[in-house]
Formats: sequence, C-alpha cells, structure tokens
Amino acid sequence: MSEYYLISQLPSLDGISENMPLPITEERFFELCNQVAGKKIQNEINKITLLPSKGYEKSSSSLIETWNNSERNLRLALAKVRAEKMKKSFDIENNVLSSELIKVANTAIEIESPLEAEKFLNDYRLEFLEALRPMDNFSEEFVYYYGLKLKLISHIRQFDTNAGEIAYKNIYNSIMNGDRLEAI
Repeated sequence: MSEYYLISQLPSLDGISENMPLPITEERFFELCNQVAGKKIQNEINKITLLPSKGYEKSSSSLIETWNNSERNLRLALAKVRAEKMKKSFDIENNVLSSELIKVANTAIEIESPLEAEKFLNDYRLEFLEALRPMDNFSEEFVYYYGLKLKLISHIRQFDTNAGEIAYKNIYNSIMNGDRLEAI
C-alpha cells in the first residue's frame, strides 16, 4: 500500500526534454522513499547504482538484478572491444556477452567524440531500462524502475564537455604510457 502513496507523489519522468529541469531530484526521491516506503523498498533503493560491482550481487528485485547484470555485461563488452582495438587481451572470465552488446560496444568505440559515444550508450541504457518497465505502475518494481531512470537521467545531465575532454585526455595518456587503470 505504501508503494501506491509513494508513486502517486512522484512526477512523471516521461517526455522530459534535455532542456527542461528534472521535476524531482534524486535527493527528494530518496527522501520520499525514506518517509513513505517500507524497509524492504528502502534497502533496495539504496542498492540502485549505475556502476554495479564486477561480481554478482543478490537483490530481492528482479529489475535491479537484470539492470546490474546488463550494465556489468555492457561494461565488459566495452572493455573487451577496447582491448581488441588496442590488440591487447581482456579476460571476461565466465561471462557470456551477447552479440547485441558487442555490436553496441563496437558502435560506441567507433564514435569519435567521447561525449557523443556516452550519449549513444545512455540512449541504449534508457531503451533497455524502458524494456524493463513494470506493467503495474504501483508496484515495488516500479519504484526501482523510477529510481534507476531518475539516476540515469540525472547522470546524463551532469556531463560537462570541457571537464570530459580533460578527463578523456588524462585517461588516454595514462593508457598510452602503460599506467594501469580499472577498465570498468
């Protein structure tokens, strides 16, 4: 029942243009969850991340588990394709990467502008997340979907072209100089 009360307070994230401000902040979303939702939802909301760990993490939410597995595999595919492009090896351990993920990674790697590549990847992520959207808009899973979508849109809006170019050049130079950086 708390999901209904929580979700009825949340503004829609559908159809928001890039120039429009977000109708809610992540902080306000988490605040509402802490005020209204039960402990289970609060615990799962705290597990929502755009950067899942390399290892499998259990969740009571199939949506969060599916998102984390997909994002983990996307990052592995990107690392694998980048390594192959540099004629280096990259061990994906026991993970199986779909041809779709390899294709997405190849397309992203071929985009000259890092900012445009990141926008391409985020469009892919939003499409994937939309495919996970629960049919019941007043369920726990919808709360997690909403939290992920809000987090992803907020992340996209934080891009700073100048800061990104500087970071890209630093990472590129460190790779070319043989420094070890985490791939994912």
